[in-house]
Amino acid sequence: MFLYARYEKVRQAGHVRDAAILMDSGIKSYVKRIILGASLFLNEAEEHWRSFLESLIGLGLSGVRLTVSDDYAGLKAARKALFTGTLWQRCSFHLLLNAQSYVPRRAMQKQAIEDIRMIFNAPSREKAEEYLAESVEKFARIAPRLADWMEVNLPDGFSFFAFPFDHWRRVRTSNCLERVSQEIKRRTRVVRVFPNEASCLRLVAAILMEIGKEWEFGRFFLQMEPE
Repeated sequence: MFLYARYEKVRQAGHVRDAAILMDSGIKSYVKRIILGASLFLNEAEEHWRSFLESLIGLGLSGVRLTVSDDYAGLKAARKALFTGTLWQRCSFHLLLNAQSYVPRRAMQKQAIEDIRMIFNAPSREKAEEYLAESVEKFARIAPRLADWMEVNLPDGFSFFAFPFDHWRRVRTSNCLERVSQEIKRRTRVVRVFPNEASCLRLVAAILMEIGKEWEFGRFFLQMEPE
């Protein structure tokens, strides 16, 4: 299950506000991607993520083996409450982007990016942890904030190692919804500010339905054998 949040501008009580569109997609019958749902709130607080996920559970969502997302604060608590024991994969692409904020000098950025990519491209979790320890030791003196951040945060992106090797690149990021978000942006930027929340959600829902149909008749996302 892939989770994502993006923002659109809507009018509420005469003011323009940023509204959070919460989106969820999954892999159905082991091979096909599907859009599971979307909802709109004025922020992405825990109560809103929880309400969104509870609505999906009420519609029959079950059997989730892995949740993939960025580190949304509100989602973290809701996910733990509703999907206790389910593995969480923090999007490795967003981890790579986040790490760059802790690189003290531009000249060091390439080295840091290469190290993190090497960690996520490791042949096993054990090897990834070994590469991480080496990188943390290397950066501890020359970029201590980066080293500390890597040691604490990068292991959140290691859950994909528990799945078949052929699936690693597909399930270690939320890029499938990142591309959906880009398509929504392409279609909504002509509106700029929605007159209300309902009009925004109607357009987003229509876009997601189109994408869902493309996925339904498109190629397989994964090749996976049922247990």
